[in-house]
Amino acid sequence: MNFQELPTDKDSILAMTWSDYEPYYQELEARPLNSENIQTWLDDWSRLAETADEQYWRLNIATTVNTADQAIEEAFNKYVEEMQPLVKIAEQKLKDKLLASGLSPRSFETGLRMMQAEADIFKEENLLLLAEEQKLGNEYNKIIGSMTVMWEGVEVPLPDMFPLYYATDRSVRQRAWEATIACRLKERQNINSVWEKFMPLRLKIAENAGMPDFRAYMWKQKFRFDYSPEDCKSFHAAIEQAVVPAATRVYERRRQRLGIESVRPWDTYVDPHADTPIKPSESNEDFLAKSLAVFQHVDPVLGGYFQTMINEGLLDIESRKNKAPGAYSLGLHVAHRPFIFMSNTNTPWDVQTILHEGGHAFHEFERAHVHFYQRGEIYLPAEFAEVASMGMELLASPYKTKEYGGFYTDSEAARAMIELLETIITFWPYMALVDSFQHWIYENPTEGSVGSKCEEKWAELWDRFMIGIDYSGLEDAKKTYWHRQGHIFGAPFYYVEYGLAQLGAVQVWANARRDQKKAVADYRKALSLGATVPLPQLFAAAGARFSFDAETLKQAVDLMEEVIGEMEEKI
Repeated sequence: MNFQELPTDKDSILAMTWSDYEPYYQELEARPLNSENIQTWLDDWSRLAETADEQYWRLNIATTVNTADQAIEEAFNKYVEEMQPLVKIAEQKLKDKLLASGLSPRSFETGLRMMQAEADIFKEENLLLLAEEQKLGNEYNKIIGSMTVMWEGVEVPLPDMFPLYYATDRSVRQRAWEATIACRLKERQNINSVWEKFMPLRLKIAENAGMPDFRAYMWKQKFRFDYSPEDCKSFHAAIEQAVVPAATRVYERRRQRLGIESVRPWDTYVDPHADTPIKPSESNEDFLAKSLAVFQHVDPVLGGYFQTMINEGLLDIESRKNKAPGAYSLGLHVAHRPFIFMSNTNTPWDVQTILHEGGHAFHEFERAHVHFYQRGEIYLPAEFAEVASMGMELLASPYKTKEYGGFYTDSEAARAMIELLETIITFWPYMALVDSFQHWIYENPTEGSVGSKCEEKWAELWDRFMIGIDYSGLEDAKKTYWHRQGHIFGAPFYYVEYGLAQLGAVQVWANARRDQKKAVADYRKALSLGATVPLPQLFAAAGARFSFDAETLKQAVDLMEEVIGEMEEKI
């Protein structure tokens, strides 16, 4: 069979059925495998796997672009119920064939290790349960995506309320926050009910796979070879020791600058350095043009990648009703193209979002040359994938001014840099909260299966890590804050990656402050490796150390507080 005849255009890929895929899988399964033909066999398999993968992600993307489109939802559900189980079974047979061959293809050691982990937990009886779990994720997204607020007589999608949190009039911020929370609390029981459907599914999936608990199952599924749950808990403790005091200082500076008695939840976004909120762009088109200019100054090749995305319509940045929450960049592996999804609300937060997702997108371009099982999102270590995104947020920082065609005046750029660095400092405690919460859930599955019990535990952990924000009298809002953290629902145990990657990204940035050109070159080299080497080696290639300790965290925090001081002098 000629695997190069597999479709490459969107419509043809979406039209694929199992009867189209099956002969290709059968041929690969039947083909004798030896040291002479292993590379061709891997190339053919990669071409087939990326086609099935792209079909899934194109359908998945469509469900987030319009959460109210019933036809899209039905097409996605049909795929995950009917097609996906057959593809996964066929894929597992090929992985088993490769593992049984005893062959070790060139630069494929990490891939083989991942495949062995998948083989250890693969059970056909889980396929329908995993499909059900994906559908529950869509149910959660539909609830969140349908939320709107009546604001001054106009129905407003929830993301469009976000710019009001930057309002210099504190009463406006408070009213906007209260209206948003009232909307969220109306769905409190519905979201808890969805959560309570997730847990029995996940516990059964782990049981079927022969794992002692769901966390052990996820450790295998996420290929966490280089660290353990205990390492995560050490990281939480290190953050509590080295970062929580710095975060408390951030909130105290904010309190003093704003001249308020305490920092309330509606005070956490407003810029305390000026009376006018920063508006980075005039329109979505202007936003993309400025983003392009910034990327071109970071590196002309990266700028070329972003221009390709603009030319080919690979960005959805409009804020609108019935659009899923959040932001992402996903790879379309046949096209060797990324797709960026976000909702632009014209705040500095959106600038950081496009830089972040741009870093993910550039990772897709840079690693396009390696085998699918060394570059697909499932196989790429998320701990390093987030270095690609968070590193770009920092590497781009010198070029965000109007001097370079970017978003800000010099003073605004200093304000935005302070916001970015303070956000990183305050993020680490929040990351520790989310990760600690997930460990508790799956260590205590009986209580973790009850929404109200989760609310109580979340509030307890919040008080441990999130010191400095005054939620007195707002306990229901604090208890239900986890409802907006979609990872807990749709991507269990995916969050510590952000904290580990942020520490790597700050190290990359520290290198760039000494030699920007070399730091960017090292960054791109590391991105090009895909998943061909273990996680610590990916960090090392980017000029960083993979670590969990308080000393490394303190060095990062000290640098950021130093630069915050430098930026304050420029305002």
